[in-house]
Amino acid sequence: MSDLLDPLFASAEMAELFSDRGRLQGMLDFEVALARAEAKAGIIPESAVVSISVAGRADLIDAVDLAQAAARAGNLAIPLVRQLTDLAGTEAGRYVHWGATSQDAIDTGLILQLRAALTLFERDLDRLDDILAELADQHRATLMAGRTLMQQAQPVTLGLKAAGWLDAALRHGTRMRELRPRLLVVQLGGAAGTLAALGGDGMKVANLMAEELGLGCPDLPWHGHRDRLAELATMLGLLTGTLGKIARDVSLLMQTEVAEAFEPAAHGRGGSSTMPHKHNPVGCAVTLAAATRVPGLVATMLSAMVQEHERGLGGWHAEWETLPEICRVASGALNQMIAVLSGLRVDAIRMHDNLDATGGGVFAAAIAMALAPTLGARPAHDLVEQACEQAARQGRSLRRVLEATPDITAQLSAADFDRLFDPAGACGMAEAMIERVLASYRARRG
Repeated sequence: MSDLLDPLFASAEMAELFSDRGRLQGMLDFEVALARAEAKAGIIPESAVVSISVAGRADLIDAVDLAQAAARAGNLAIPLVRQLTDLAGTEAGRYVHWGATSQDAIDTGLILQLRAALTLFERDLDRLDDILAELADQHRATLMAGRTLMQQAQPVTLGLKAAGWLDAALRHGTRMRELRPRLLVVQLGGAAGTLAALGGDGMKVANLMAEELGLGCPDLPWHGHRDRLAELATMLGLLTGTLGKIARDVSLLMQTEVAEAFEPAAHGRGGSSTMPHKHNPVGCAVTLAAATRVPGLVATMLSAMVQEHERGLGGWHAEWETLPEICRVASGALNQMIAVLSGLRVDAIRMHDNLDATGGGVFAAAIAMALAPTLGARPAHDLVEQACEQAARQGRSLRRVLEATPDITAQLSAADFDRLFDPAGACGMAEAMIERVLASYRARRG
């Protein structure tokens, strides 16, 4: 965490959610819910709950002392329980953390933070979907060069490109909804995951605590099984990868030699400390930085799954900073792309002009396909390829070379050439594909 860099790399809400105060409050909420559940089950006196609840506020905790004590204890829960016990008073303090273990408090506290994080992600992903749907609809007919292996390929539309971005974003929304019931469950297992300290009331307390917190209650504690958290990390890795792909596309379109689309302009945004003429893709840069950082963090979460017996040594500890950092960085990337795409400036004229950069080469595949039924696919391809090489060598347009080639004019009329060199007719099923994605978007919106 860095006060200087947080505004650049993380959303303000996510940074606050995963602040030290947010972490402590999640653990304290676990302790209060545990006390309430145990009182309902008749294990501890109801009078203890009031004092524990009043004491269960992060602003009452001495964070400096807690941090120093945690360095000796090995985790935050041990000194936190000690402070909470003192704050609750002599009588109520006896029942703080009754029958639980440190990992129960830390894991459930994290789950509470992650529930709030998912809500933020879902809200922002919905905003991104709306922006992308508008771009796809607005630019259905905005012609541009499709590019494969960084070279012009065939004509596409900006609407199709935006629909591709939207299609991926919709899948991430589906993943988030499917993940919720698996992830958002309490952790309560006690010392070795058997709830032995609570006797025959262990599962009853777990269910009551889950109700208190609005979480699910798993079939058994998951101290040593970290797939839930690894699944979230992986899903956020996928989301960040998609955001990085969009950022890569936009930043390439912003290159001076391409100049087809641009990040929104504003005072102090994207300037250079040396060159006044520059308009740098700063939102894309932050997003690409996130897409570079997150895979390594996801790898840490996957590595941390290999834990020893009933409670892990080191793997669990490796998660504490890693997963919050994934959430913070992914949220920053998502917010950056919302800002970029909501104000994206499109130069449709430049897009159309750039289609001429190859002298008509972007239509070569369509010409070859038109010739294939009579000449055969391979001979047609070779003939058009030779014409492309001749056009490039002589600095002529492909159409002029083709029109001077008897083997081709024997098969294609002037009307055929007009049709095959029309960019609007060269986009195949782009319009239908855009509409299919927009239909999926509208169905999700209900």
